[in-house]
Amino acid sequence: MQTIHTIQKLRLAVQKARTEGKSIGFVPTMGAFHQGHLSLIQRCKKDHGLCVVSIFVNPTQFGPKEDYRNYPRDKRRDCRMAAAAGADVVFYPSVEEMYPFGCCSLVDVPDVTKTLCGKSRPHHFRGVATVVAKLFLIVNPDQAYFGQKDYQQTVVIQKMARDLNFPVKIRVIATVREPDGLAMSSRNIYLTPQERSEATVLFASLQAAKRSVGKGEKDPKAIKALIRSMIIRTSGRIDYIECADAQTLRPVPRLEGRCVIALAVFFGKARLIDNIILQI
Repeated sequence: MQTIHTIQKLRLAVQKARTEGKSIGFVPTMGAFHQGHLSLIQRCKKDHGLCVVSIFVNPTQFGPKEDYRNYPRDKRRDCRMAAAAGADVVFYPSVEEMYPFGCCSLVDVPDVTKTLCGKSRPHHFRGVATVVAKLFLIVNPDQAYFGQKDYQQTVVIQKMARDLNFPVKIRVIATVREPDGLAMSSRNIYLTPQERSEATVLFASLQAAKRSVGKGEKDPKAIKALIRSMIIRTSGRIDYIECADAQTLRPVPRLEGRCVIALAVFFGKARLIDNIILQI
């Protein structure tokens, strides 16, 4: 596996693979790998001759009081895990490489960034869209792989790719969970043992909501009340619980068609997100 730090060298590696007739798969990450990341890399390698993985903790998607400086970073561990999962190239740029002095252009996708996480993190998805657009232009992949846990992010990236005519197919891979249902996340390391135990309520409440919908409940207010009633029994602090259209992310007056039930909850300093997709 190659570890590359500059845009120029990465483009040369991708160009070489193209001349060899290889398709290019891409997994953009911020590192701190867990099995969720590895499942994306494994799927990417299965589908493509060249699997490129980027590791870049993107400063433009963090708010002023968020955990950019403390976000877990372990280059050696992440590169070792990426290689074991099948990555051919790890792109590990510096902030200066991705955002050279004077860089001020941004990518905004307003229609799908005002709800859910966008309410409490107003500039987050502008940073996400900007860095992913830059990475798409650098890597020029045939397909890019994202996890369903960050569902709003997948919708933002899909819309951006359509709107800006990026010739890349976005693949969304199912959330990877711990045996007790907690969605794997790099921020799970922030949880105390008690918080880690309590955090299982997130998936449990979503499953309870799914069962309720299966029995005929279609009122979003009732579904959100059910989820809230389970979470408030723990130390979790609710950021949001929402029932939304799976494509537009706008809140729905009634659960029908393809919907997402999504939530964000703080346990201690860790902000955890999860969701389920329903076809009703």
